[in-house]
Amino acid sequence: MTTVLITGANRGIGLELARHYAREEWSVIGVCRQSSEDLDSLAKEVIEDIDITKADNIQRLSDRLGDQVLDLLINNAGLLQDEQLGSIDLDSIRRQMEVNAYGPLRVTEALLPNLGSGSKIANITSRMGSIADNDSGGRYGYRASKAALNAFGRSLAMDLKPRGIAVAQLHPGYVKTRMVNFGGIITPEEAALGLARRIEALSLDNTGSFWHSNGDELPW
Repeated sequence: MTTVLITGANRGIGLELARHYAREEWSVIGVCRQSSEDLDSLAKEVIEDIDITKADNIQRLSDRLGDQVLDLLINNAGLLQDEQLGSIDLDSIRRQMEVNAYGPLRVTEALLPNLGSGSKIANITSRMGSIADNDSGGRYGYRASKAALNAFGRSLAMDLKPRGIAVAQLHPGYVKTRMVNFGGIITPEEAALGLARRIEALSLDNTGSFWHSNGDELPW
């Protein structure tokens, strides 16, 4: 059975991705800080109390998996906070960097022994991490952290291609989740379906790319 591990799987896009892959009869491993009834009902395994910013938590995750093979790793856990010029909160920016950029890199590096030729990594990023696409400013921590994740993902793609592992940076769209006070345009279900299609199309030929869930390739 094919196996997917999803961080931040207890709600929002992560939960809908878990639902999608469970319907497709994948073995779903949900990773989160605190589980939910919905996740418990559909995941083969839930590994909770995992803070991806903490090295000992990541080690505990790795130990829990052992030598279990992962066909797909989805780095979905994220944090959105707001900063305005004139009242920049550097602690907020640091926290977003830890969660949105360093966390996925920590998880990926720790779980490399569980990934083999043919495995895929999907980093759930944002078009707000695109420097070329930034025409509205603001969101200093979120933009910077997602730009860093994009850079990390691109390097991972180059380094892991010889091992047969493909990596994508995927923007889900403006999704109606708690992160944006449910003010999005598309539903989590729609976002998850689009993301899954991009993951299915991911290969060593297009590894390292930055895609919108609707199929558009995004500028860096």
